[in-house]
Parts: sequence; structure tokens; C-alpha cells
Amino acid sequence: MAYLDTDVRYCKGIGEKKAQLLNKLGVFTVHDLVSFFPRKYEDRSQFKPIALTCDGETACIRAIVADSPRLMRIRRGMELVKFRVVDESGAVDITYFNQPYVKDNIHKGQCLNFYGKIIGVGAKRTMANPVYETENAACGVTGRIVPVYRLTTGLSQKLMMSAVRQALDACGDELPEVLPESVRVKYQLAQTGYAYENIHFPVDFEGLELARRRLIFEELFLLACALGKVKGAHRRDDGIKLKPCDFTEFWSALPFKPTGAQMRAVSDAIRDMQSGTAMNRLVQGDVGSGKTLVAAALIWYAWKNGLNSAFMAPTEILAQQHYENLCNMLGGFGINVGLLTGAMTANQKREIKSALKDGTIDLIIGTHALFSDDVEYNKLGLVVTDEQHRFGVNQRSSLISKGDKPHVLVMSATPIPRTLALIIYGDLDISVIDELPPGRQKVDTFAVNEGYRVRLNGFIRKLVSEGRQVFVVCPMIEENEELPEGIKSAQEHAAQLQSYFPDLKVACVHGKQKAKEKNAVMADFVAGNIDILVSTTVIEVGVDVPNAALMIIENADRFGLSQLHQLRGRVGRGKHKSYCVLVSDTDNEVSEARLKIMTQTNDGFKISEEDLRLRGPGDFFGSRQHGLPAMHVADLCTDMNVLQTAQSAAQELLASDPELVKPEHEYLKNAVERLFELNADTMN
Repeated sequence: MAYLDTDVRYCKGIGEKKAQLLNKLGVFTVHDLVSFFPRKYEDRSQFKPIALTCDGETACIRAIVADSPRLMRIRRGMELVKFRVVDESGAVDITYFNQPYVKDNIHKGQCLNFYGKIIGVGAKRTMANPVYETENAACGVTGRIVPVYRLTTGLSQKLMMSAVRQALDACGDELPEVLPESVRVKYQLAQTGYAYENIHFPVDFEGLELARRRLIFEELFLLACALGKVKGAHRRDDGIKLKPCDFTEFWSALPFKPTGAQMRAVSDAIRDMQSGTAMNRLVQGDVGSGKTLVAAALIWYAWKNGLNSAFMAPTEILAQQHYENLCNMLGGFGINVGLLTGAMTANQKREIKSALKDGTIDLIIGTHALFSDDVEYNKLGLVVTDEQHRFGVNQRSSLISKGDKPHVLVMSATPIPRTLALIIYGDLDISVIDELPPGRQKVDTFAVNEGYRVRLNGFIRKLVSEGRQVFVVCPMIEENEELPEGIKSAQEHAAQLQSYFPDLKVACVHGKQKAKEKNAVMADFVAGNIDILVSTTVIEVGVDVPNAALMIIENADRFGLSQLHQLRGRVGRGKHKSYCVLVSDTDNEVSEARLKIMTQTNDGFKISEEDLRLRGPGDFFGSRQHGLPAMHVADLCTDMNVLQTAQSAAQELLASDPELVKPEHEYLKNAVERLFELNADTMN
């Protein structure tokens, strides 16, 4: 594989400057280049008689140049080359704008292939700036299916095609057969060489489909193997085996009856914690579904077994809220709950750390301060992380390493379609809480345009006069000249609202503020000292303000559906009737359809399915923190059937060779290791 690892700058026709442009696209080596698959294809395989072409159609024609090209200078900066071409059925007048060299390259009587848009009908057909070449041109772009690559300024499709063609010709024999022969034969998949050739330069659409199927399967199979190995490693970790316990004491102490989904999630986790291997479970549930109760039950269970627990939250204000809630839930049992955050004084931190070390504290709740080097735990048996995608892999690992293979519970309020969750959280077992506790109310949602602004302000006034509070979310922190007019920024919009409501208390919070300043504003809002809080999406996760009854989202079309649903979940958390208003002036049909979905359902899982279908997984998360490597050819929305097949194949193979040590799995093992290497910061 020596040539595959060659730097692209050494490829013929590329050099230093073009290599830098390719680097921007993530192409550094020959292997990257041949794995840089086309984003789409143009069907130029069929030549049409001129008479059969239609107005507005992009077509390939083969025609003879009927007259000598004429160069015409219309004005300064505008030159035209004009000539007519004919075939047996008709004629087309061709014009090239500001390409004077064409006059000397094309001659009367030549037979050429042209590809471009036909304008007009009958004897008045024209083409402007069509692609042209001689018949059977080397690396031709007519009479075939043509790949279209993602580009950056300075690179052309012609250069990309030429570079990929040269690379494939030079390294075709070196491309490793990653899939074991047994897997390839069983699932009727094309060989590597055929797949790479036909994904770039397909002979026909059947060949392209065979190539796509093979490469999609390989990509998803590799991912499934990588995550399967991670999961297997966790499986093999001996964990603290907890003794059975009568949960009647815990359930009967609650002032309400838990839902069936909450009971199932607790039972799943208890089974893990009694198994003798370390639990690694995700509890996934919609906003307000009661995930904290599941965590409380397991913290109580760990305490009954003489073990301490750590509960990590992404923000100080959320840590504070979890502290208050869990004190209420667990304090009656005699469980000593502590809080550790960066904002505490040095003296407070010392006291908490000392109590943690000697075992006085049974449950510690905090932010990233929990895994500081000087924090020592007495008998850490359970680690709970809330909204785990907000933490880096290393942060979670640092906390887990504080104990002797503690059990791990991960909570997420981001509803993810189940099949996708199996990939992203491939190393975790999953429990889904798909019921809302009694009394949790539906938030009425409306999509409106700027024409409703006066009525909306009147509604704000009405709710605040009744003692309620209002969230207003904007897509930007400050004004940005590069963005279209009308995009709301938090700072400017807060100032506008303050001038419109001079008697109300309006505040602004955003990601560029220092943590101390941000926490102070949020604490003021929670305490009821602020009427209207204008913010960016920093309030998306966690803040619990039961008195907030209205969520207004400005330029709502600029947010993903799942993000809108998370933001909507900030209201409706108390006893008051709550509302969400999505403000958007978009006239884009897809955007309008997405906003309409929000007005029709409060079911986060339905919304997430729709979001995934409409936007794809890359935008679904907005970042790659979730442990999902970028897909080169597979589409996790449309290739679900291949995904399930690939997962089954990976599970079967790993069952027989968990470490991939068999000689026939050498290339597969190398590819899995490469996947981990390239995604070290994102894959668990």
C-alpha cells in the first residue's frame, strides 16, 4: 500500500498549490483521492439527434461544424465566438462568451461532441458555452456517465477527474480487499477494484449501483465492526456485581407513581449492575420524560450496596438544579448529597473533596470539576452523565477512571431514531423512555411570520402581566454583515425588546459571555427576576424554569427540527399553560413543511425521524461530537436496509473473531484501526 500513502502533491499534474486546495477537501494522500467519491453524476451517455432535443434540455449531440467560427467584439470585456453545427436532422447555433481561443481550436468540417443546454426549437436552436471534444477523446466527458465532485475555489471538475483517473490507474492493484471473502460472497458484493472504478467512472448505471452497494456496505460494516469492538471491550470489563435489593422501599417513598417506561429502564439497568460486567447504558427519553428518576433509583441502589455515585452535568446551573431535585428525592433515605462546581470557593471545594475521599458524601453532583486530578472517590460504583454529547470522550473517561470499573449510565434528551442510535451509541445498551409522566402538558405550537409581530408583542405583555416569563431564542449572538437581512441577533433583539417594553426586565445570555456572567443571568431568570430572557441556543439543554410559559424562536427556519423541539422543551415544565411560537419569513417549501411538523406533534421521536429524513445525519446533530465518523458514500437516511445487514454481518464475524486476529481479517483489522485513528476525538 506504499503508493496509496503517497502525498497527493507528488501526483502528476497536481503539485504544491493544487495539493493545498485538495487538502481543504480532506484529500492528503492517494488513498484519500480515490476515496473522494463523486457527489452526483451527469448522464451524458446518449447522443441525441438535434431534431429530437427539447427547449431547456441539457443534451449530448454529435455534429459537424458547418462554418468557420467568427470572433465578434461586442464591447470592451465582451467577445463572442459564433458558428453553426449540423447533423442529419437539424442545426444548432453555438456561442462561446469571452473564450476567444475557441476560434482557433474549432475548424469547419470537424465532427465534434457537444454537451450543453438547448434553447429554442426548430431551426432556431442555440447552445451557449457547451462542453466540446473530439470523438473518443482521452478522459472524455461526453458519451458516458460523468462524475461530479465537490470542489473548492481553484479546482475544476476536469482536474479532479484527471487526478482520480491517474491515481486509479496507478494504484488499482494496491487497493486492499477489506471485506473478508466469506462476507463478500455471502452478501453478493463486488470486488474492491471494480467498486472503485465504477464509483468514479461507471460504464453504466447498473455498474454504478453495484459499486455503490459494495462501498456502502463496506463503510457501514467497518463502522459496525469498530463499534462492536468497543462494545465488546466494555462487555469484557469486569464490573462491581451488586446484590439484589427490594425496591419497594424506594418506589413507595415517591410522591407519584413512576411510568411503565421508567420502571423498564430501571429494571434494564439493575440487570446490568447484577451481571458482574460493567454497565454501559444509555437512557434516552424526550424532554420531561423523567430520566432523572431512573438515575435516582440507581443511585439509591448503589448506595444500598455501599457504593458512591457521581452525577456529571454540562453546566453549573443544571448541576445546581439536579442537586436540588436529587436532594429532595434521596435526602429522606439518609443519602448525603454534595455539589462540586468551578464557581465554588477554594475552601468549599476543599471541604467537598475531603468528604468525598473519606466517603461521607454518598452522591456528588457537578460539572467537569468532578474529574479534576485532585478529586478522589471513596468507592465510586456508578457514574451518571447527563446530555453526554456535551462532554468530550476524554472527559467522560477521566471521570470513569476515578473508580474501579464503575457502572455507567448516560442520559440524553435528544430523541434519536432507534437505528441511528444503535450506530452512534454503538458501545451502549439502550433504554428508551417513551412515556411522559402524568401532568406533563403539551406545548401549543404556532408558526407565524413577521406580520404577526404586533400581536406577538401583545401576547408577551399579556403573559408577563399574569406573572409568567418568556424565552426568546435568536440564531446569532451579534449582527453579521455577511448574513441576509432580517436574521435576528440576540444582543440587538434584546435591546429592541427592552425599548418596546421599558417597564419589563429584559436580559441577554449567549455563548461568548464568561461562565460567571452567564450563570448569574440564568440564576436571575430562574429566580423570577427577569421577565424576558433573550438568548442563543445556550439554553437548549437543561434549564428548568417552571414559570416560563412562552418560547419564541426567531428565524426558526435556521434551526433543525430536533433543535427546535429541544428549545420548545424549555417551557411547559410547570403548572401553567405554555406556548411555542416559531417566527419565520421563509418562502422555502421544505422549510415551511418542517415548521408545520412542529405545530402538529410534540413527539420527539417522530420529529427526529422527520429531521433525519429531511436533513441527513450530518446536520441532524450540528456537530460530530456524537461519535459518528463522516460518511463518504453511505447515507444513513436512505441506506437503513444495508445498515441493518452490515450490522448483522459484523456481529456474526466478531462473535467468531472478536480481536480480528485471523489472517483473512488482516486488512479489515487495519481498516478498523485506521477508522479509530482518524476519528480519535469523536468515537467512543
